[in-house]
Amino acid sequence: MTIAKKINALVISVAVLSGCILTSATAYLEYNKARRLQNDEILAAIQGQPGLQLALSRADRAMVAALLNDIVVTIDNARYAFVRAPTGDLVARWNSVEFEGYRPLPLSEIRQGVSVSDMTEHPRTSAVEPAAVNWLTALTGGEIIWDITVPVKSALNPLENDLDHRDLGRALATTDDAQSMHVVGYIHLGTSRSLLLASILPTVGTAAGVAALFVLLCAIFSLYMTRKITAPFSTIVRMADDISAGRAVEEQGLDDSGEFREIVVLLNNIIGDLNSHRTKMDVDHQLLSMKVQERTSQLSKRNEELNKAVREVTETKNALRQLAYYDSLTNLPNRRLFTEQLRLLLKMAKRNGELMGLLFLDLDNFKRINDSLGHVAGDLLLREVSKRLSQCVRESDVVGHYITSTSEIDVSRLGGDEFTVVLNRLDKIESAGIVAQRLLDMLVQPMTIQGHELVITPSIGIAIAPRDADDVDTLLKAADTAMYHAKGAGKNNFVFYSSEMDAATVERLTLENDLRRAIERNELLLHYQPQVDTNTGSIIGAEALMRWEHPERGLVPPFKFIPLAEEMGLIGEMGEWGLKEACRQVVEWQSQGMELPKVSVNVSALQFNHSFIRRVGEVLSETGMHPKRLELELTEGIMMEGSESVVRSFEEIRSLGVQLSIDDFGTGYSSLSYLSRFPLDELKIDRSFVIEFDKSEGDAGLIMAIIAMANSLGLKLVAEGVETHDQYRFLKQHGAGVIQGYLFSKPVPADELKPMLIPGYFRSQINEIGGV
Repeated sequence: MTIAKKINALVISVAVLSGCILTSATAYLEYNKARRLQNDEILAAIQGQPGLQLALSRADRAMVAALLNDIVVTIDNARYAFVRAPTGDLVARWNSVEFEGYRPLPLSEIRQGVSVSDMTEHPRTSAVEPAAVNWLTALTGGEIIWDITVPVKSALNPLENDLDHRDLGRALATTDDAQSMHVVGYIHLGTSRSLLLASILPTVGTAAGVAALFVLLCAIFSLYMTRKITAPFSTIVRMADDISAGRAVEEQGLDDSGEFREIVVLLNNIIGDLNSHRTKMDVDHQLLSMKVQERTSQLSKRNEELNKAVREVTETKNALRQLAYYDSLTNLPNRRLFTEQLRLLLKMAKRNGELMGLLFLDLDNFKRINDSLGHVAGDLLLREVSKRLSQCVRESDVVGHYITSTSEIDVSRLGGDEFTVVLNRLDKIESAGIVAQRLLDMLVQPMTIQGHELVITPSIGIAIAPRDADDVDTLLKAADTAMYHAKGAGKNNFVFYSSEMDAATVERLTLENDLRRAIERNELLLHYQPQVDTNTGSIIGAEALMRWEHPERGLVPPFKFIPLAEEMGLIGEMGEWGLKEACRQVVEWQSQGMELPKVSVNVSALQFNHSFIRRVGEVLSETGMHPKRLELELTEGIMMEGSESVVRSFEEIRSLGVQLSIDDFGTGYSSLSYLSRFPLDELKIDRSFVIEFDKSEGDAGLIMAIIAMANSLGLKLVAEGVETHDQYRFLKQHGAGVIQGYLFSKPVPADELKPMLIPGYFRSQINEIGGV
C-alpha cells in the first residue's frame, strides 16, 4: 500500500469513527429524551382522566376499563395495561394481540421497596417482539419491556361511601394539600423499547446522514491533498511505465539537471539488459502455460464438484421448505402454510362476496391412545385420519394439520391431534354442517392400528366468514371456541360458533387460572362419606372426596373442576395431594384415639402410572399410614386395557399392602374375565343401578348378579348412592352388607366425621329402618 493510500485510509478511518461516535451519542440522548417524554405523556394521560379517581373509588370496573382504553390510545408504545386496586387486585386490563395471554406480575413484586405514591420503572426482557420492527429488535439484542406503575391519587377518601362526580369536582377544586391525597389504585403499563427506538429513528438517521457527509468531505479533502503532495512523483511513475513497456526513457518533463540525466542513462541500460532476458522469459512463459493448462483441468474438476454441491444445496433447500410448510407426519399443510392460504382465501371471499367455512377438528381422547398404545400407534392413527379427511372434501378445499411449524432444541413434538378444514365458496351456511357430519361419519369407522381395532371420534367447531370474523386469527379463535363447546356437549359432534360462547370461554379460562393456583392457596379440601356396616351400625371405611373452596365462587362442584384438571394435566398433582391429605388425616385421628379402619381414595385413569405407584409407597412412609388402612378406587377403564403391564401394576400396589377397589362397577361393561386376572379386594355398585332398581327389572337383576358374583369371587362389596329405605332393604335382603349414601350421611368435612367414628353410631338408625 502506498503512502498516499495509507494517509487516505487513516483520515477516512478517523472520520468514520467520529461519525459513529456522533451517531451513537445522538441515539443515546434521543432515547433518554424519548423515555422522559413518554413518562410525561403517561402522567399527563392519567392526570387528564379525573374520572378515573372516582371510578376506582367506586370500584366501577366498566368505567375503569373505558378510561383505561382512552389512556392507552394516547400511548403509542403500550403493549399491555392493567389497573389494580391498592390491594393488588386486578380491576381492568388492556393488551395488544401479542400479549393476549400475558399474566401480570404481582403488584408487591413490581413495587417492592417503593413508596405507595411514587412512580416506578422496571425493565425486563420479553420473548414477544413487535412484528413491525422485528429487525430493530434483532439489531438491539432482543426486546425489552419497561414495566411502569403510576399511582392514581384522589382527593377523595376511597373509604367514604356515596361519592359521585360532583364530590370529585369539589375536591379537585378545593384540595391543594399533598397530605390529603389518597392512592386509590395503580396503573401498570408495559411499553416496548423497540417501538420507542423506532420513534427516534428519523433523528438518528439525520445524525447518521451528517456523519456520512462529514466522512465524504474528509475523504475528498484527503484525496486532494495527497494528490497534490505526490504530484512530483508522477514523472517517476511515467518513467517506470516506460521501463515496464521496454521503451527507452524519454527526457520530456524532466528537470534539466545532471541527476535526472544520469538516471535516464542508467534506466536505458537497465532496459537493454531486460531485453536480453526476453528470450528466457518466453521459455518461462511456455512453462507457465503448461502449468496453467494443468491448473485449468483441476479447476474444471472443482467446477463439477461445485455444481454437485449446488444441486445438493437446492435439494436441501426444497427439503427445508417441505419441513417449514408441511407436517412431516401427515404431509398436510402445517400452521404456517395453512394460515397463509387461509389469509389469501379470506381476501378472495371478501372481494367476491362469498361465504367461507372453517372447521376446527380435535380428536377425542387421543392422549389415552398415545399413553396406552404408544406414540408410534398415535402417529399411524394421525396419518389415517389425515387420509380420511382429505377424501371427504373437495379438491379446492384446504385440509391442514394444525401444529406449530417452529422447532426448538429443548422441545419435541410427540403428537398433535388438531386438524383444520377450509370450505371455500359455500352456497349456504348449512353446507358446512353437512360436511362436518360427513367427517364425523367417516372418522367413526373403525381403524386397525398395529393389530388393534380403534374407534376415534372427533369434536368439530365451525366458524363462518365473514359472519363470525373476517381475519385469520379471529376466525381460528372462533372455530377453536366452538370446538371446545362441542367437547363440552358430549364430544363426537359439531357446533357452530356464536358470540355467546366467548363469555363461557372467558369463564373457563378464569377457572383454569384459578385451578392452577388452588393447591398453592390451600383451597382444596377433602370431604368424607362414611361406609356403614349394616350388621353393627359402625363405620368400616370412608370415601375421601375432593372439594374446591373457591374464595369468590364458593364450593365448586367436582364435575366442573375434575374434568378440567384432567384436560389441563393437573389431575396427577391434585390426586397426589388428595392421597397424602387422606393418609395424614387418618393418622391424625388415630393419634386422637379415633379409629377409621379404611379410607378410600379415587385414582384417575390419567393418574395411574408407574410413578404414581412409587409415590403411593412414599406417601405411606412419609405419613406413617398403615397400608391396610388405604384403599385405592380405580375405574373400569383401567382394567379394560387388559395389558400385562396393568396387571403388574396392580400386583405392585397389592405388594405394598394397599387394598384395591373397582369404582362404579357395571358402567364400563368390562369383561368379567378381568375380575379373575386382576388382584382386587372390593367392588362398588354404581349408584345409577341402585337408584333405578325399582324402575327396571334389568337393573335389579344386575345388582343381584353383581352381589352374587362378588361373593363367589371372595370380594368385598359396597353399594353406593343409597338414599331411601326401600333401596336399603333391597340391598340388605340380597346380601349387600356395606352401604354408602345420603341415607346415612352426605360427604362431610373431617371435623363432622369424627363423632361418627364411635362404634355403633348408626345402630339406632338401622333399627328404625328395619328390614331383613
